[in-house]
Amino acid sequence: MAVREILRMGDPRLWQKAEPVREFGTPALATLIEDMFDTMRAAGGVGLAAPQIGVGLQLVIFGFERSARYPDAEAVPQTILLNPEITALPGDEVAGWEGCLSVPGLRGEVWRPERIRYTGFDPLGERIKREVSGFHARVVQHECDHLDGILYPMRIRDFTRFGFTDVLFPELA
Repeated sequence: MAVREILRMGDPRLWQKAEPVREFGTPALATLIEDMFDTMRAAGGVGLAAPQIGVGLQLVIFGFERSARYPDAEAVPQTILLNPEITALPGDEVAGWEGCLSVPGLRGEVWRPERIRYTGFDPLGERIKREVSGFHARVVQHECDHLDGILYPMRIRDFTRFGFTDVLFPELA
């Protein structure tokens, strides 16, 4: 349908908390989701949250078979998740490199729970419940942070582990 503008860090709309989706299965919701996938693919992303395109709803999309931005990451199933809730499962917190379409050209090391359970709804209002780990868990946590007005640099503990992607990872440039 349409590739939308992705808001960049500094835009105050990215700091706002998103509102729950209250109406499922509507044509407007279907169009928004299609636009989000078009936008994510055009930007080469692995996930996108509605607030990143200026829509203050609790809606995230994610998934890919292969990613040029994360060549070593395992595939993540294409998912549309509305009104998500995340629960950390017992286990370790792990560090991983993250980037963001709203923070272009940069990467940072972020610590997150290795294993999570996420619940929410699909576009028709059917319940989703999954337990995941690894990169899948990282992507979900990253995208859902956007719904609370959090960008990954706000979670960086050591700013010596934050910088331009082409400097940190020249093989990806």
